[in-house]
Amino acid sequence: MASGGGNNRNGTHRNSLKGTTTTSAASTDKPLSVNSNPSKPAFKNKSSPLTGASSGLRKSSPGSLGGGAAKDDAGVPGRVRVAVRLRPRNAEESVADADFADCVELQPELKRLKLRKNNWDTDTYEFDEVLTEFASQKRVYEVAAKPVVEGVLDGYNGTIMAYGQTGTGKTYTLGRLGEEDTANRGIMVRAMEDILAEVSPEIDSVLVSYLQLYMESLQDLLDPTNDNISIVEEPKSGDVSLPGATLVEIRDQQSFLELLRLGEAHRHAANTKLNTESSRSHALLMVHVKRTVKGREPAHSSDNGNSTSMARSLRPPLVRKGKLVVVDLAGSERIDKSGSDGHTREEAKSINLSLSALGKCINALAENSAHVPVRDSKLTRLLRDSFGGTARTSLVITVGPSPRHRGETASTIMFGQRAMKVENMLKLKEEFDYKSLARRLDIQLDKLIMEHERKQKAFEVEIERITAEAQNRISEAERNYADAVEKERLKYQKDYMESIKKLEEKWMMNQQNQGNERKEQMVHIAEEVAEVKKLLSKETSLRKAAEEEVDNLKSQLAQLKMSEALANSEILKLQKMVEDEVCQKEKLEGEISMLQSQLLHLSFEADETRKRLDRGGPGKVPGGLDSPVSQVRSQLKDSGNGEKASVAKLFEQVGLQKILSLLEAEDADVRIHAVKVVANLAAEETNQQKIVEAGGLKSLLMLLGSSEDETIHRVAAGAIANLAMNEKNQELIMSQGGISLLSTTASHAKDPQTLRMVAGAIANLCGNDKLQTKLRGEGGIKALLEIVKCGHPDVLAQVARGIANFAKCESRASTQGSKTGRSLLIEDGALPWIVQNANSDASPIRRHTELALCHLAQHEVNAKDMISEGALWELVRISQDCPREDIRTLAHRTLASSPDFIAGLKRLRIDY
Repeated sequence: MASGGGNNRNGTHRNSLKGTTTTSAASTDKPLSVNSNPSKPAFKNKSSPLTGASSGLRKSSPGSLGGGAAKDDAGVPGRVRVAVRLRPRNAEESVADADFADCVELQPELKRLKLRKNNWDTDTYEFDEVLTEFASQKRVYEVAAKPVVEGVLDGYNGTIMAYGQTGTGKTYTLGRLGEEDTANRGIMVRAMEDILAEVSPEIDSVLVSYLQLYMESLQDLLDPTNDNISIVEEPKSGDVSLPGATLVEIRDQQSFLELLRLGEAHRHAANTKLNTESSRSHALLMVHVKRTVKGREPAHSSDNGNSTSMARSLRPPLVRKGKLVVVDLAGSERIDKSGSDGHTREEAKSINLSLSALGKCINALAENSAHVPVRDSKLTRLLRDSFGGTARTSLVITVGPSPRHRGETASTIMFGQRAMKVENMLKLKEEFDYKSLARRLDIQLDKLIMEHERKQKAFEVEIERITAEAQNRISEAERNYADAVEKERLKYQKDYMESIKKLEEKWMMNQQNQGNERKEQMVHIAEEVAEVKKLLSKETSLRKAAEEEVDNLKSQLAQLKMSEALANSEILKLQKMVEDEVCQKEKLEGEISMLQSQLLHLSFEADETRKRLDRGGPGKVPGGLDSPVSQVRSQLKDSGNGEKASVAKLFEQVGLQKILSLLEAEDADVRIHAVKVVANLAAEETNQQKIVEAGGLKSLLMLLGSSEDETIHRVAAGAIANLAMNEKNQELIMSQGGISLLSTTASHAKDPQTLRMVAGAIANLCGNDKLQTKLRGEGGIKALLEIVKCGHPDVLAQVARGIANFAKCESRASTQGSKTGRSLLIEDGALPWIVQNANSDASPIRRHTELALCHLAQHEVNAKDMISEGALWELVRISQDCPREDIRTLAHRTLASSPDFIAGLKRLRIDY
């Protein structure tokens, strides 16, 4: 087997073991009821080689991953359990990071992990188990793996997996043999010890396969020549099998250890900057356990109280089959840190691609996505039963303490957090052991055959005697029967001739009677036809009258609709007037509040001045943070005159940094005034770059997420909308989570003006071609569709503008060939709203929605969805009635050039 850039872990190949393949009998699946209260998110722990002996298998602590295996048929799902393990500092880290604190802090008693972002800020995560660097191998096995092993012995599938950055102790946790110190035995060795302790060699069996996934090639570690094993999926059940893999029957622990040594010798490894013995492949140990259940009826059978002892003796023994999969994933790595090059670089790319595919599948399962990309990688196909399938899954994520690798540590933590959201449906694998039943029946059959042959011989003698006696009786009966038959024949012949004569006479009489009845029927039918004609004539006249009445009702309905349209228009005007009054009232209340604040401040300054005078001198006003507050309030008082120059003057006198610092002031009024000043400054294009460079954009986003004040939300969203008019600022807003913050603000906002500002900011971001996919992925389109529930015309106009900008960018990308497939707007369900508002009474809404429809129609792949949603009618209307000539021309050109639209026009009989 060519190793390329990697080396076999022990440097040499050993003789491959010849395994046996087994076929399973017809089995019955039962769902396992599991108490799957998804507790808090999982914790992370450090791993270390500490001592600990294996304890009894059937005693798992209440805190173990997975809990107890209930045998209920209810089918309650079981959540994936995640434990985090922290590796202690190695020699190189102890020297290089001696002046730096660990990037993680563990709280095992609370099952929490804190990830340091900087010296004063941390993120906290919760896991099912948190294992410190002092946790022993025994402790790790008992909390993370032992419940899964118990489930496998009870007939359930189980998966134990290790995930983390290269060099953080995955292989140490799973595959350590413990030859030098038995306390260092890994999960594989301890699991096999518990399995062999529970099975009976006479009636049970344990079969093992050991594989590696190297460069998307599934290879047999027990037979290196078998380096391209195919993956077969059962069409009905979806189960995954590997018909070409070697299966070795395990009888004792020593043979299992030899098998692991052989497999490790064939596994690919390489020396990198991060790990001197870095695994370059994913290793999978598959253990098939078959156990006979004694003294128990099968879970899916029911005994009849009247069943006989023979029926009980014919019942086959019950067998349970479980499969344990232990997965040692290759470590994720960054090439610039690991120093991989040449073939080792290609190996790293393959590892990262397969881990990325696994992460996508877990994300889809955690979000209950309709599509899970399980076929993107052989790794995800092999683990199909482990995530979202029928197996009980336990995941151990390993991290290191070095702050240099904080990014990889954070990625590993988020992988574990998402995995905790995945739920599996655990099923029991039971079947009957028909082979042992057949052996018992063969013995009984031999006894019955001998008894049958003895009785058969006696029976033949008796038959010969009875046959001779019967021959004599038959001869006599035949003679008597022939005489009787002749007499009966003569009698029946005579009776037959008499019956024929009587029937001929009766038939003649019936012919005469039928002639008279036929004439009477013809007369009756003629009368009925005449009556039907009269009824038909009457129904025709009634139908004409009904049609005239329907025409009258239709004309009345048309008049009512026109009246309703006029009334709706009048109502919208009145609503607009009321909203203008409300806005004016809010402005007046804001000015009153500002004047009150200024009055309080002047009173405070007067009191301070009086105290200084009483002490004997005018004194000097202290500087610091109070100085900019006073300056801001003083300038805001001047700004009440409505002059823009006051804001510019404030900007020059106080300074941008001091104004931005006031955004974090404890006084709510100061924060409100400061954000208003920043918003006014952001309205000027010359100030936008200065605000962004001074950290104003970041401060606005933080204020948007932390404050609960509606006024701050409205003004901050307006300032962000102004900054979002610049393309460079748009990318900064997206990179700092602006879409998520804007969406959250919209979901809690009640003021239409706040929603208008938020919608305006998102609409500006929709006009950036580079951010289309990211904006949609972070929920920007869905946020706009949630905002439309407000119903305010100004808000709807901003939403329509955003959708039009997004559709325009999509149309341009499709024309350039950089985008294929359906529009993201259609996939997110925006098309019905666009069609509904394309003929809105509000001209801004109508103009933007008409433009969005025209841009969507430019791409042929959207045509069928648009026709099904009724957009074809709106396109025809736009091409004829739209007041803007450019939109009208665009709609006309689209309808004339699209084969699907032309076919739709013909099908709907629309003259165009």
